[in-house]
Amino acid sequence: MKILVTGHAGFIGFHTAKRLLERGDSVVGIDNVNDYYDPTIKESRLALLDQTAAQASGRYISIRANLANQKAVAQCFDEHRFDRVIHLAAQAGVRYSLENPLSYVESNLIGFTNILEACRYASIAHLTYASTSSVYGANTRMPFSEHQGANHPLQFYAATKKANEMMAHSYSHLFGLPTTGLRFFTVYGPWGRPDMALFKFAKKILADEPIQIFNYGRHTRDFTYVDDIVEGVIRASDDIATSTQEWNSDCPDPANSSAPFRLFNIGNNNPVTIGAYIEAIEKALGKKAIKELLPLQPGDVLDTYADSSELEAKVGYKPSMPVSQGVENFISWYRDYYSLNKTAAENAEKIINKASISLK
Repeated sequence: MKILVTGHAGFIGFHTAKRLLERGDSVVGIDNVNDYYDPTIKESRLALLDQTAAQASGRYISIRANLANQKAVAQCFDEHRFDRVIHLAAQAGVRYSLENPLSYVESNLIGFTNILEACRYASIAHLTYASTSSVYGANTRMPFSEHQGANHPLQFYAATKKANEMMAHSYSHLFGLPTTGLRFFTVYGPWGRPDMALFKFAKKILADEPIQIFNYGRHTRDFTYVDDIVEGVIRASDDIATSTQEWNSDCPDPANSSAPFRLFNIGNNNPVTIGAYIEAIEKALGKKAIKELLPLQPGDVLDTYADSSELEAKVGYKPSMPVSQGVENFISWYRDYYSLNKTAAENAEKIINKASISLK
């Protein structure tokens, strides 16, 4: 198939585009390669996609453009006939949404509207897009299910992703556009985002700097390995959303509709404490962390726990990577990417001199 992957220079988008190329699909990627975090790692991801495409049977085209630019999006769709669209581009980050909410309006609302409109006029067979577990917000009933309401987001980032789900439903209802929204649960793994905990913890532990642990390490997360996420994304994309015939408007199920619309969680279904996560990092690094325990941050959700049974029932897949192995895989990649030696002193020196991964 010929598939558009938005955000292909990003963490999940890169892995998704790479997997599609490896299985023989043709991929068009679009990304503005912004500096929300150090673009160097984005450029490295794009270089690896070039290498993958050179060895694959499908064609690969990379476009640098902002999805908030309606003309650029329209031109992309005019020049290509896509079998599927996988929309993974977004302004990410929970805490950054407290500082710069307008960037979320541009990327997550205007950009998504442009994608919906382009899919509508191009009669795209299926739009699959990224949502987030953060939409569950103030919900405390565990595990989180798509069949629960999710109407109390705790930060603006989550509010924009919840808006994406509602916008997608309206296009599914009005124009018959099949859409599948995927609520990702704390994604981690090789080529991850430098602003996320795993990356920051590894850097600081190696540099003998204290790591900040919010809520005194009491909260839990359903950490989900990136390969598991990608497998779910591709399987969901391949399986076109259809209307639910038994949908009851007197008791509406939020997870599906009389329109070709649906929502899936993609989570490991096995939450762990932040403390246990840090222990896995320490074990993989062979070094103990210096811990700074702090109160809960504004907008943080206390716990996440995915009910992934709907994904398993519909597309036959359940994430399974243990956190201990997933963290070990990340650390192995991290050492290789930054060419680190195994002694603590050399690690610290090289991370300071070579790695510029702080949030801009």
